[in-house]
Amino acid sequence: QVQLVESGGGSVQAGGSLRLSCAASGNTYSDGYIGWFRQAPGKEREGVALIRIKTGGTGYADSVTGRFTISQDNAKNTVYLQMNSLKPEDTAMYYCASAGGQLTFYSRFNRSYYNSWGQGTQVTVSS
Repeated sequence: QVQLVESGGGSVQAGGSLRLSCAASGNTYSDGYIGWFRQAPGKEREGVALIRIKTGGTGYADSVTGRFTISQDNAKNTVYLQMNSLKPEDTAMYYCASAGGQLTFYSRFNRSYYNSWGQGTQVTVSS
């Protein structure tokens, strides 16, 4: 089982930036994916970005493309989500999650493929 701990959330004004971190420990995958998801009050949890651990390949939701960047530091077993040009609609609890195996473009943000989740970190963007 992989343990994941998120950090870096906070409150910022629109247009600001935050960097989230997801530290992994335990039985980490040598290949697989780390995804970032978010959930706003009253809404379903949605995928934001993911990275394939072995290759560094990345994917993004349309709503964050060009503003968010996912990256990894393999030496630290940590995945980052750099969030720029934040908007009030980015306000949510952000979670990282891990998935083994291989994901396709259509399954990449399917929560059922992710079997370990962190506790979340809150991001609040004010206008």
